[in-house]
Amino acid sequence: MEVWGGNRKADRFLETPGLEAWIYSQPHEQAPGGGDVYYVSSCASGRITRFLLADVSGHGVDASKLAIGLRELMRRNINIVQQNRFVADVNQQFAEVASAHQFATAVVCSFFSPTRRLTLCNAGHPEPVCLQQQDGQWTSISQPSDTRELSDFPLGVIDEASYTQTVLTLSDGDLVLLFSDAFVESVDANGDLLGADGLLSIIRSLESDQRDRFIPALNDAVRAQDPSNLSDDDATVLLIRATGTRPSVKNNLLAPIRMLRPARDRTELST
Repeated sequence: MEVWGGNRKADRFLETPGLEAWIYSQPHEQAPGGGDVYYVSSCASGRITRFLLADVSGHGVDASKLAIGLRELMRRNINIVQQNRFVADVNQQFAEVASAHQFATAVVCSFFSPTRRLTLCNAGHPEPVCLQQQDGQWTSISQPSDTRELSDFPLGVIDEASYTQTVLTLSDGDLVLLFSDAFVESVDANGDLLGADGLLSIIRSLESDQRDRFIPALNDAVRAQDPSNLSDDDATVLLIRATGTRPSVKNNLLAPIRMLRPARDRTELST
């Protein structure tokens, strides 16, 4: 298992079997660490990649400490294969370490490269968006509603909350974009909240084929609406692109051996 993540400033490109990913994160007021947590893991064979983007309530030292605690919970539970059980277990454990009125929104994605299936759970976070080549249009990824039980609450709010799943099959070139609430809580040129619809309109106006420039272009476009945008909160965005590559035969054969070794943790968390 290889793991990388943190809550510090980041501007990085990563590649795993079947996917490319670009991660940008800027803590509030240029602090060394913030309340946004980004996280990427790849299983021993490379067939399963898991992404997380979470936003801990609050700012400053307290939010940063809680973000580090959330990151450790993610690492502790990473071997839970079933996506919604993974999020439910993290939710219960997060409630034990969070203080009163503290919570975290989160999006967790698991990608299985042999089938190109991306499974997504949303714990009260702004809805991600995707661009699938067959449609040619950015659209929101909405969770299926489940009125029979308490579901999809932010982490730490309700101990027994359950989490629904959305499954996408990604073709080569398909894009998925995750972002923290600093983007939807930005304002337009008239001072009105962008919200999900306003942000989606901006995203649709960008050139989607320039992947390495997409996040800088998005940041610039949001700030162009109002200079204060993205400066009053932690701001994090994650762009995922499907490539169609497969794990090597060598990685598949060595997977059982690697699972017996300690994880190579390449974390960049503040301490």
